[in-house]
Amino acid sequence: MRSKDRISYFYDGDVGSVYFGPNHPMKPHRLCMTHHLVLAYELHKKMEIYRPHKAYPVELAQFHSADYVEFLHRITPDTQHLYSEELMKYNLGEDCPVFENLFEFCQIYAGGTVDAARRLNNQLCDIAINWAGGLHHAKKCQASGFCYINDLVLGILELLKHHARVLYIDIDVHHGDGVEEAFYFTDRVMTVSFHKFGDMFFPGTGDVKEVGEREGKFYAINVPLKDGIDDASFTRLFKTIISKVVEIYQPGAIVLQCGADSLAGDRLGCFNLSIDGHAECVRIVKKFNLPLLVTGGGGYTKENVARCWTFETGVLLESELPNEIPDNEYIKYFAPDYSLKIPHWHIENLNSKSYVGTIKMQVLENLRNIQHAPSVQMQEVPPDFYIPDFDEDKQNLDERVDQHTQDKHIQRDDEYYDGDNDNDHNMEDA
Repeated sequence: MRSKDRISYFYDGDVGSVYFGPNHPMKPHRLCMTHHLVLAYELHKKMEIYRPHKAYPVELAQFHSADYVEFLHRITPDTQHLYSEELMKYNLGEDCPVFENLFEFCQIYAGGTVDAARRLNNQLCDIAINWAGGLHHAKKCQASGFCYINDLVLGILELLKHHARVLYIDIDVHHGDGVEEAFYFTDRVMTVSFHKFGDMFFPGTGDVKEVGEREGKFYAINVPLKDGIDDASFTRLFKTIISKVVEIYQPGAIVLQCGADSLAGDRLGCFNLSIDGHAECVRIVKKFNLPLLVTGGGGYTKENVARCWTFETGVLLESELPNEIPDNEYIKYFAPDYSLKIPHWHIENLNSKSYVGTIKMQVLENLRNIQHAPSVQMQEVPPDFYIPDFDEDKQNLDERVDQHTQDKHIQRDDEYYDGDNDNDHNMEDA
């Protein structure tokens, strides 16, 4: 057992101020609510808080195609009418709208996951948290399912510089298709996704029979579930499968996507998990004592998302949180009972004992096809990207700086950064 875990936590207040549109279920504002709850419970005093660097286009292009990154950089709500062909090509539209500061939003949440991976690689922490990350549907050349840049793939690529094998675990109600697809042909990443699977449920992939191909055959694991799964069935299945995966695969690091749309009562979800049940998965993974990168993901009932990720921050810190929510800027959202736990919902559980048993047997059978952890010829570790800061003296003072950029230089009073930043070239100073 290692002594108390060192935890790095990444947050930039700008990430919560973007707006997908009036009828869009994705509300980045939930990230501000989560952060304020973390502060209200004084959890920030037990971890290192960092503002992530904004990922550079060249970093995003480690996975995404350069033309797609360039288009995201260029497109704005005012100019999108000029690009109808490209919008279709890159799948921007209703689900993935073009909104103000879209590219910067991507840079921040992706930068947080990349920075988290680098801190783990450099052994500066044991666990790294980026609740703004976890956008698991984005593809190499396309947006998908409210996701534009796949920060998880970028974080895993970073971890692969130092680890022969990385395990990716996804407990979002939706299948982690973008991450699975990125690593479908390799044994260096094992992807395990627990999700709702059925006709007409997005993204439509994630059958238990999808297991990977070529060198990646049997290194993609899918646990397809039906409506209404409860804490007991979910956590039992999770513990059995993940324990076996870790034993056989022996990963050097784990990435855990904690999409909160698998909670009971989610606007887009259909599971029956309580916050305790969801957090039990975090507890199980933490016990393996491996370098751990934790992200957010889906979650569309925002007060429950904030409750869940705050509670799970507490789990990672081994801090018991009182059920009564302390006063904070968003306290009115937690009315009428102002408690951390969410009320029970009673969706009928369509996952019979025999169905869950069959899925478990099929997954364990697939795992038996892997004799042992694959060995990897490790090369010299490639360097982290280091892009020098712009020389302010050489900047053209006549160039107009827009209001948004000027606002950037003002410290926000709703953020909290403590202590010195020992990772200066990767982080903006708070």
